[in-house]
Amino acid sequence: MATISTIATPAACESGFVLPAATIAGTPVRARGAEDTQDTRGDAHRATPIFNASTGATIGWQEHANAALVDEAVRAAHTALASWRTTAPAKRGKLLKKIAELIDADRARLASMQMLVSGKPPLEADIDVSDAAATFNYYADLCLDAKAFAPEALALPDDTVTGERFYEAVGVAALIVPWNFPMVTTAWKIAPALAAGCTVVLKPSELTSPVEHMLAEIINEAGVPDSVVNLVNGGGEVGALLTAHPLVDKISFTGSTASGKKVMQAAAQDMKRVTLELGGKSALIVRADADVERAVSLAVGGAFTNAGQMCSATARILVHDDVYRKFMAAFETAVRAIVVGPSQNTHVNPNATMGPLVCAAQRTRVQALVEQGLRAGASVAFLGSVDHACGDGFFMAPMVIAEPPTDNLLWTDEIFGPVACVKSFRTDEEAIALANDTRYGLVATVVTADREAARRYKTQLRAGLVWINTPQLIFPQACWGGLGLSGTGRELGLAGLRSYQELRHAIADVG
Repeated sequence: MATISTIATPAACESGFVLPAATIAGTPVRARGAEDTQDTRGDAHRATPIFNASTGATIGWQEHANAALVDEAVRAAHTALASWRTTAPAKRGKLLKKIAELIDADRARLASMQMLVSGKPPLEADIDVSDAAATFNYYADLCLDAKAFAPEALALPDDTVTGERFYEAVGVAALIVPWNFPMVTTAWKIAPALAAGCTVVLKPSELTSPVEHMLAEIINEAGVPDSVVNLVNGGGEVGALLTAHPLVDKISFTGSTASGKKVMQAAAQDMKRVTLELGGKSALIVRADADVERAVSLAVGGAFTNAGQMCSATARILVHDDVYRKFMAAFETAVRAIVVGPSQNTHVNPNATMGPLVCAAQRTRVQALVEQGLRAGASVAFLGSVDHACGDGFFMAPMVIAEPPTDNLLWTDEIFGPVACVKSFRTDEEAIALANDTRYGLVATVVTADREAARRYKTQLRAGLVWINTPQLIFPQACWGGLGLSGTGRELGLAGLRSYQELRHAIADVG
């Protein structure tokens, strides 16, 4: 049996490996009774396949934790909490800085694993590594600076007393991350949680868990004390056990809106603190004065990066009538030029810029939604193509829908695949109304040369983050999160740290 620490290259993975059901106090723990089997015969033996997204081949297995292992992991984190939360912020910061350094040093191996299990092209995989390292560096710097941890004096109307506000760690944090940006969303959660003084139990997606195991090994190598970071593997059933555990104080979940609702309901039983980063159906708005070449570039990146598997996908593209035809002609050229292919089999297509979907089930889901939308009145404007040499990987051609009805699911629902819709508009008011006509509110992009118009859009669009004439740049200094069904709370930035802390106050007499 291979373990992640022995896998140096993706080629080594092809012989097969089995990932343990949990890592508790720095020690891998096999599923009870699963030493010699990979099957689904009951909770104690359950293991599911991990695929090479570009070939469809099974490259390994992921054991699933059972209730006993989830309980053991949470209790380990609870035991470690007293010591970790009282560790000086500067010491925590040095450990976070070490994690960032180790991530950067292991860049090639981490990126290769991202490409293997997610099918990401090399550039996207490398950006993921950079984002993870930058997040740990940012929260390390907050710890080393220490201002964010210092008590703050309160001005009170009574000179016989003094007051101060201060922050302390919430407690044990359950971190549940998705498969579309493994390691990245994990860093967004683990780094601020550790900076705040929380201990954690991480549950990665069973589809992309090898990347998270590698990150867990890096955290252990950096010297983070045993039991501060623990990991349990599995699907929704493991997540449910984790969110319901009475010793969990905080839940941070990234995933679908439907699953987020279940997490919120579970958290309500014990009034656990919750951060939810959920779905989106975001708009990209192209005004009449826009640079069309730039708009097309932003539309391609916003809709088809990571094969459209992004909560921030700007898949509702609104284009002013005056530039609509010019935009559509250039957009078609750009979409047909997208090279869809495996990220690592460069002999098949060395210039691949869009990889596969993560698994067969995800591709089937996206295709079913497309068929449903087409039956309901949507029509395909143009398609990209998939090279026949891609074989059995989970590939899907990029697709553009023109002028769908506003009640069509391809316009209203999160598809999470390479599908973009384009509609025309005539006035700014119409564009803003169309963009805001959604129950989501995560991000938006505006392409315009008019500074006053940009200011108006920035103010009136219901989105947690608005990009003006830029790609989807995400910095750890800027908060991430949305409105409505896109979730609650914020990640990244100072608010991301505060989400793992409780605000407290004290009032004392001056004597």
